[in-house]
Amino acid sequence: MTDDDWEQWAETESEPLQAPRSSWIPQDLTAVLDGTAEPILPTVGHREDGPGLFYPRRTHWVAAESESGKTWFALLACRQEIERGNHVVYVDFEDDAAGVVKRLLTLGADPDDVAARFLYLRPETRPTELDLLALVQQLLLAEPTLAVIDGVTEAMSVFGLDPLKLDDIPKFTRWLITPLVKAGAAVVALDHVVKAADNRGRYAIGSAHKLNGLNGAMYVLEKVQGIKIGETGRTRVRISKDRPAQLRRHALPGRSGSMDWFADLVVESHDERHATVRLFPPTAPKDEDQAEAAKVQQLRAEVLEALAKAGRPLSTQEVKDRVRGRAEDKIRALAALEDEGLVDVADGPRRAKLWSSPADRLA
Repeated sequence: MTDDDWEQWAETESEPLQAPRSSWIPQDLTAVLDGTAEPILPTVGHREDGPGLFYPRRTHWVAAESESGKTWFALLACRQEIERGNHVVYVDFEDDAAGVVKRLLTLGADPDDVAARFLYLRPETRPTELDLLALVQQLLLAEPTLAVIDGVTEAMSVFGLDPLKLDDIPKFTRWLITPLVKAGAAVVALDHVVKAADNRGRYAIGSAHKLNGLNGAMYVLEKVQGIKIGETGRTRVRISKDRPAQLRRHALPGRSGSMDWFADLVVESHDERHATVRLFPPTAPKDEDQAEAAKVQQLRAEVLEALAKAGRPLSTQEVKDRVRGRAEDKIRALAALEDEGLVDVADGPRRAKLWSSPADRLA
């Protein structure tokens, strides 16, 4: 298939997954206006104390360095959904069936449940039209609640795309992620962070391009103790972005302006065949952490005050000039405020971001 053929297929052949009602018809806003509309909640996978991990029919990214536990994190959610009687799709570009299924069984998944409800794919070439039609039919029958794409960079390479190119990320989303979302799944893409920690910020490889199309959440995993056979490893799960803003209320503010602390992934390896994997909530902050949390809240308040005083949209640099503190802390404060709907962001000249208070729209 040529690129033109592929674009045409993505826009036409995927129609069976779309709702019968055209998306170009104005929507009924009654429930939104009268307050009866229910907020979307994260109900796919769950933390040890109950809060969910992923939003149904939304796109999520999990970024981490190698061997930080992102596959364990995804497979834990897979096991949880399988145990609930739901189907799971696993599109693997990094390992093989033996490696992934072995890990799933190591987590304690029932082999019969895996055989019945775990759909494993290991693509090695760019799919043909028939390949995608077959996948669509499988998805319609299975109605999965969770779909994992393990290895985004490798996946984009299979599709002939470059994660660093602005135009290629929306193509990848449309060609692979969107059909999975339309099948009803919470889609979780596992990705690598950039190697230089100082330049990493809150992004995976591909920077803000991936966050621009995100409508679920993005987690960044930070290795605390390495995961090894016969030992106990620990990885900190942080929230980089939370578009529906239902996850941050279950998190604690990160220290020194870091991303909110949502959970700790603890992998207790007993031997090669058995491991206990649990996702614990963040521990209550100590006195010094409480002081740090207050500092973060103060920074957010100062950002909001600067936007209100300006009376016009401010660029990121203008916000930095008006608020005291470290630049990276101010960037994270803006991101958190955006997630919570407390600030608006729009594209400005020369790819700049313009920030404003929602109240400015009514002025």
